[in-house]
Amino acid sequence: MKKILLFSILALVVPKIQAQKKLTSTDIDQKVKALVSQMTLEEKVGQMTQISIEFLLKTENGRVVEPHQIDMDKLATCIKKYKVGSLLNVGGNAQTRENWHALIEAVQKMALQERLKIPVLYGIDAIRGNNYTLETVLFPQEIAQAASFNPEVSRKASQISAYETRASFIPWTFSPVLDLGRQPMWPRIWETFGEDPYLGTQMGLATINGFQGNELVEDKYHVAACLKHYMGYSMPLSGHDRTPAWIPEREMREYFLPQFAAAVKAGAKTVMVNSSEINGVPVHASHHILTDILKGELGFKGFAVSDWQDIQYLYLRHHVAKDDKDAIAIAINAGIDMSMVPTDYTFTEDLLQDVKEGKVSMARINDAVSRILKVKYEVDLFNNPIGNANDYPDVNSAAHNKVNYDAAAECITLLKNTNNFLPISRGKKLLVSGPTANTMRSLNGGWSRNWQGNNSDETEKDKNTILEAIQNVFGKDKVDYSEGVTFDKAINIDETVDKATRADVIVLCLGENSYTETPGNIGDLTISAPQIALATALAKTGKPIVLVLAEGRPRIISAIEPGTTAVLHTYLLGNEGGNVVADALIGKINPSGRLPYTYPRSTNSLINYYRKYTENKEASEVAGYDPQWEFGFGLSYTTFKYSNLKLSSNKLPEKGNIMVTVDVTNTGKVAGKESVLMYVSDLVASITPEFKRLRAFEKIELQPGQTKTVTFTINKEKLSFINYDLKRVTEPGEFKLAIADLSTNFQY
Repeated sequence: MKKILLFSILALVVPKIQAQKKLTSTDIDQKVKALVSQMTLEEKVGQMTQISIEFLLKTENGRVVEPHQIDMDKLATCIKKYKVGSLLNVGGNAQTRENWHALIEAVQKMALQERLKIPVLYGIDAIRGNNYTLETVLFPQEIAQAASFNPEVSRKASQISAYETRASFIPWTFSPVLDLGRQPMWPRIWETFGEDPYLGTQMGLATINGFQGNELVEDKYHVAACLKHYMGYSMPLSGHDRTPAWIPEREMREYFLPQFAAAVKAGAKTVMVNSSEINGVPVHASHHILTDILKGELGFKGFAVSDWQDIQYLYLRHHVAKDDKDAIAIAINAGIDMSMVPTDYTFTEDLLQDVKEGKVSMARINDAVSRILKVKYEVDLFNNPIGNANDYPDVNSAAHNKVNYDAAAECITLLKNTNNFLPISRGKKLLVSGPTANTMRSLNGGWSRNWQGNNSDETEKDKNTILEAIQNVFGKDKVDYSEGVTFDKAINIDETVDKATRADVIVLCLGENSYTETPGNIGDLTISAPQIALATALAKTGKPIVLVLAEGRPRIISAIEPGTTAVLHTYLLGNEGGNVVADALIGKINPSGRLPYTYPRSTNSLINYYRKYTENKEASEVAGYDPQWEFGFGLSYTTFKYSNLKLSSNKLPEKGNIMVTVDVTNTGKVAGKESVLMYVSDLVASITPEFKRLRAFEKIELQPGQTKTVTFTINKEKLSFINYDLKRVTEPGEFKLAIADLSTNFQY
């Protein structure tokens, strides 16, 4: 009854707006200009303020009431007094769709009673599914999606994520992460698309297309994307989250900027800013990065939002401001448009004072507010401040979960398969062991129903862990289980070894528990000592070991890898991960993933694949490039032969292209998917060239005996680099092109 009444009230508040047609870009610009001209300074500053929902929820004895309920007095202070224009977060654990509807309806009802009836823009970390709503699809995390080397995987996943997020009446997601995953210690590397700028760009563009669709003005099934974390956040010198990075601008532009530049060009609507500092300058204080490059050079038309409390951290942590007023003036003048405050109103109060004292100009305020209102129009908030629950019948549907399974199936990566040991035939006796075997936390990672993903075993209890899926596929009577160790201590290693002696195959599941951000900081990339002890003890049995890695970053396993027969890398495959592992073990799935990062062999040799020639083993046999597995590596249950590598010309003209063709044949006995990767090496350049760079890729599927011709295009842009003068150039000279074991040279 309350819902019916609430919808009736909203209909009275906006009786004419809801019937309006979609707006063109020109329409939006005109409406924004007209609206800004009517706003008071207090209303403008309110639009630039973002508050976290937990600050507005009812509490009992200091704890948030479950399910969440809006405290109407707190909301009135937020909306009526401070004119706040944006909210975020979940305030703890994931809520039901019905509860989200009630929360959003309450917020928008109050906002629409205000003088100008500007709806609130709600943002959420729906990074690979609507993970803050219960019973929604949780896809593979970005690092796993990157392993598919198939942008269509990311596009479909984000399209469904957008649908299911909008089903909770939330129109804005803080995704995708376009940070470059070059530092394997970093606890957020699993949120990236890996270490290669080109792979990250292609996967990122597909993700944005899935989130936002092709329309200028979003419909009720899409959400605004948010590019994170602009830029250089992912390369802390220490490997620890939110610690200083030292990145020369030439390197910044070569490796860290391209993904963001392409995404801005593709129409991404918002950007979230790097929480840390680069070369001694916090990015929230960098006019050069936020205004000169982002808004000037790249022509970004959306708005830039700070990360959590990061404007305050300019004085609390970074010590580049003396107090909150000083910090706000620095950040807003640098180019921040919206402050994720997130749990007080100091930003609104102090920004008002900054403007009145002339420390921030009205022109800067008007620019920021115009950018924010533009996005509100683009996500159609003025027409549809809330949604209609009946418009989303496919949330968590069988069809959506099938897409999830198919996505995860393309991500799982086979790294070792001695004598074609896998797949395992039915009838074999299996011992499943290890701390990642019977938990959903190691399949989902962080941002899974809550920030750290530490309640996944409860919220995802209807999904199959790796153990449960193996039992279902191979038969419970053929599968024994003994945990052996947790991540940090021994449990029953002797008992596990005893059970292993009676098994035909050991499926050893190792890796990491769920984490993200600072709680995921580590001091040693080596996999934990208890896991090494378990693997070492099991190897002494002489039984074949299939190592299944469920981890968010490449933990060093060089001490135990020689004792394994096969290695499967799952990354963080999401809710279908257990099923995919079991189906890969039995051969229903033929693994086709490839590593999206270099898997290091030792803790002090963290060299990326696009290394310099001086980093090769030929240059330094002791400390040269010698990873456990190289970027782009991945095996299959079938075999592929490459032949007939041809160039349309061995000379690339300045304004033309070279067509590259290569034939790929499935020479094995089962169907398989193959990612065809094209690398180019600049043999001589004014800036020391990389050994090789990925310049194109395509994933194909081949039946046994089938041959396909893959075609790529080379132009001078694909050969370019940032020179000493910070200009992107292509220098004349000789280049080497390589696809699989084939190579040829050409001239530009």
